[in-house]
Amino acid sequence: MTADATVDATGDATGDATQRCLVLHSGGLDSTVCLLLAKARGREPISLGLRYGQRHDVELDYAARQCARFGIERRIIDVAWDKPEIVIPTDRSMDDMRRAIAPTFLPGRNAVFLALACAEAAGVDASEVWLGVNAVDYSGYPDCRESFLNAFRAMWAEAVPNPPKIVSPLVKMTKPEIAALAASLGLARGDTWSCYAPDLSHGEPRPCGRCDACILHEHAWAEAGRTEPGVIALA
Repeated sequence: MTADATVDATGDATGDATQRCLVLHSGGLDSTVCLLLAKARGREPISLGLRYGQRHDVELDYAARQCARFGIERRIIDVAWDKPEIVIPTDRSMDDMRRAIAPTFLPGRNAVFLALACAEAAGVDASEVWLGVNAVDYSGYPDCRESFLNAFRAMWAEAVPNPPKIVSPLVKMTKPEIAALAASLGLARGDTWSCYAPDLSHGEPRPCGRCDACILHEHAWAEAGRTEPGVIALA
């Protein structure tokens, strides 16, 4: 799949370009592909990051680098959130990941993030909100599924006049398909950050290579036939 391919998930990424869109952008693979896909489809994307005390907030640094590289405006919203302490699972097989929702699931996160993004969209005159959720390969988080997105669309349409269009172009794609699309958009394997438990013992953060996110990330790139490392360049 290329950046010019048709990508549609209720949020029709193939229609006429709009002047501006807001993209929920963490610095991970899915959200970064979503950001660059919006740009490739002729939108004027604004990257929106949420700082909510996540353990892997190094991803926010990656998001800032990505925006600098591709010339995209970056915004941050700080969210106070008391979260339970969890043990990050490691070295799990793909079958294990499919069996149950991972303990890293934070109830209500995407509903809150989407509500904040939709509210922010009105303030920046953005007619669309894009997000890179998907749950095709594995059981996934409930709020990454198309049924959740459709329910949120219906709710937000009742909550505000002239709601932004919610675009979810990756929702029916597998991780290897997303990695292949990432490569077509100019990203290499090391240009995004997905690790839940970064190794900070070497100065520069390194992925642990053992958490679910790391395993899925490497599997996606390998299945896509892209195994070369990459480090994003600041620009």
